[in-house]
Amino acid sequence: QVQLAESGGGLVQAGGSLRLSCAASGSRFAINAMGWYRQAPGKQRELVAAITSGGRTDYVDSVKGRFTISTFTISRDNTKNTVYLQMTSLKPEDTAVYYCYAEVSLGTHWGQGTQVTVSS
Repeated sequence: QVQLAESGGGLVQAGGSLRLSCAASGSRFAINAMGWYRQAPGKQRELVAAITSGGRTDYVDSVKGRFTISTFTISRDNTKNTVYLQMTSLKPEDTAVYYCYAEVSLGTHWGQGTQVTVSS
């Protein structure tokens, strides 16, 4: 059974930064894509960022900065089966529960979620 342990959420002022971490354990198979979704109150869960085992990344448009420089950066340490989400220039609309996920050949596994609250 794959387990995902998230950490790094919390309360931050607008313009601040947070770094989320998610460590996967217990997988007998190679982990393919990993990433983060978020769900704000009253809204649907949306994909924030994803990264393949080869390091290819993708981001939702709302976290991309000007000139294609993302305010969020996803990275991954395959030796530790850990994915990170560095979030900068946070806005109140980034407030949500952030869920980590990991894809293996038999399906997708989810973390319990970590709360990120950005105050104005």
